[in-house]
Formats: sequence, structure tokens, C-alpha cells
Amino acid sequence: MITARLQAVRARIARACEAAGRDPSEVTLVAVSKVHPVASIASAYEAGQRDFGESYAQELRDKAGELPDDVRWHFIGRLQTNKAKYVAPRAYRVHALTEVKQVEALVRRATGPVRGMLAVHLGDEASKGGVPPEIALTRARELDAVQGFEITGLMTIPPPEGAALYFEQLAELAAEGCRAGLQLTELSMGMSGDFEVAIRYGATHVRVGTAIFGPRT
Repeated sequence: MITARLQAVRARIARACEAAGRDPSEVTLVAVSKVHPVASIASAYEAGQRDFGESYAQELRDKAGELPDDVRWHFIGRLQTNKAKYVAPRAYRVHALTEVKQVEALVRRATGPVRGMLAVHLGDEASKGGVPPEIALTRARELDAVQGFEITGLMTIPPPEGAALYFEQLAELAAEGCRAGLQLTELSMGMSGDFEVAIRYGATHVRVGTAIFGPRT
């Protein structure tokens, strides 16, 4: 079942890229495996999936210890600085950074360069994390100034209504940052219900969980 779902999501990505005039190789599918068992991740791995997303630091640590070394782990949750020790040695990308202290905690505990994205809060949902767009580029520059860290782009989780508007806003913000000398070439945006729209607006990483692994329990 997971293999079939994964193939269906890949086909949707390919169609969305074709419609947008993009190469599918430009879009990384991050299979969001949080709270799903290692056996489910192993099934997706056997089907060729290598990028997986986790939201809880200790869960990432534990799963990384049970799966092959070529898995690329993406930490997509809010990072508590005291949990950076679990994330830093294992994460290929950290998607939802907001504070300099988070980056500093990661760098102190990493065995190599740390790469990640700044989370931007678009819309008026108080429960969603991220920095306001009006300070995003200033914060991005502050994060990028931390030695041992490379900021690679921006991330957002928009409100379900009108997602296209927010995806476009994030892409424009990243483009503005690039013009100002920041390397904001990655856009982490789009989930199971809206990743085709995100691809239309330039998503480089789509975070898909339910459409691959089924509902979380």
C-alpha cells in the first residue's frame, strides 16, 4: 500500500512539474514519517524513497539508528535548543528555524556543516510558527552569519484557504533575498493537499505524509 501511494504521489509531482514547465528533479519529495513506525519507513525506502521528515527530535534520533545511513533526514518541526543534540548529527536539512540560538545550538553539536531554512509565518493562524514576513530577510541574514551554518531557503505552512497566495508571497520573498545576496534557493512548501499548487509557485521541497503513509494515529 505504501509503495502504491508513493508511486501515486511521484506521478502527481511529475504532472505538476510538467504543467509548470519545471523539471521534476528540481522538487525533493520529503516523506513525512513522524509518528509512523520504522517498518512503514522501511517500505518507502525499499521503494526508492530517501528523504524523510520528522518533527520530534528524539523520534528522529531513534529512527535514524534503525535505518540505513543513506537516508536523508529532514527535521521539519519546531526545534527546542535543548534537543539540538539529537538533530544536529543526523539532519540533512532543518526546515523550520526561527532563532539564532537554535542555529548556534545545532552548530555546537554538529559534526559538519549545518544547512537549513527560515520558517516564515504567512496568514493569521496563531498556532503556526515562523517569523513575520516583514523581518524575514533580516532574520535570514542573522542566521546566515553564524559560522558553520548555511541558510538555503524559506519554509512555510500556509492557511488551507488561499494557499496559492501565500506560496507566491514566499517565492517573492525568497527572490528578494537572493537579489540582496542571500542564497535562498530552496522553498519548503506544500503538503498532501496542496503540493501541486506549491510546485506551480516554485517549491523545491514538498512535505507529504498522509498521502504516502495514511492518517496518523
